[in-house]
Amino acid sequence: MEKNKTEILAEEFIKKARSLPTHIEPIKILKARVFQIAEANVLIRAASKANTNGRYFFGINYITIEEISNLDNPFIAFVCGSIDKTLIIPAQLFFDNLSNISHDRNGEYKILIDEELNLVLKGFGNRIECREFINAWNILLKPFETSQPRNTAEESLHSVLQGRLIEIGNIRGFDTYCPDSSKQFNRKNLSEIISLKQCPQLQFSDYNVLRKIDVLWFREKGRNFIPEYAFEVEISTGTWSGFGRLATLIDYSNVRLYVISNDLRRYNQAMHSFSEFETRYHHILTEYIGDLYAAELQLKELRYKVGL
Repeated sequence: MEKNKTEILAEEFIKKARSLPTHIEPIKILKARVFQIAEANVLIRAASKANTNGRYFFGINYITIEEISNLDNPFIAFVCGSIDKTLIIPAQLFFDNLSNISHDRNGEYKILIDEELNLVLKGFGNRIECREFINAWNILLKPFETSQPRNTAEESLHSVLQGRLIEIGNIRGFDTYCPDSSKQFNRKNLSEIISLKQCPQLQFSDYNVLRKIDVLWFREKGRNFIPEYAFEVEISTGTWSGFGRLATLIDYSNVRLYVISNDLRRYNQAMHSFSEFETRYHHILTEYIGDLYAAELQLKELRYKVGL
């Protein structure tokens, strides 16, 4: 199949990046075209030509933007018709201005870049001047300095999925718990978005195992918390210890046990060790958590607008 112009432009960007005096490799755990270049993580977007107003159009889903922004040292590269007209923008600057960028009901942001390669915002004449980011290849080679612990792409996505599961539980009215309170999601520690600061103790569960499960949803009943949902996120681990942690809730027949991963084959292999509980465990692809999270946020916003 013949490649379209945008694919060719994206490949030209990657070819140019490979000529830099550093390493470059794809981040395979993300669906979007993202590469690690030196210490930078770069989402690549390309537009083959400008519209009748001389603007270049790019569409990026909120879920993709969120995943990129939670990586260490993230950037978004916009190739505007030619590799010589490339904007390399720090993703956080872009993320901070999302409220001024148009989007549709599905969370797809409509990004416009004008003839001078400035980012177009809502409102007449409203722009972010991007001159310093035009063909700014050297910005990708700068050392990444941070006071926070560094994370791999796998660790970052793990925290993002935990954050999304917590937020979904909060929206649905559950009491939520996560053991990784210092990990971050959208510039907040997970401890700031969970509703339970300590994991409730349960009569028929090993507490030392229970409190290590990635995300838990509870219902409050009287003075007790009843477990309803439990989630283990498996991005790159091969031991599937998450299956064992979830097993501590087997005696609670109402609890739904979920493994979140992109590897159904390994899930099925691990499931053989727990075959007597096969109907209790459920597998969800990581991308579906993003889709569900986006839908929950949209429904929450609509309910607020409607007042119902």
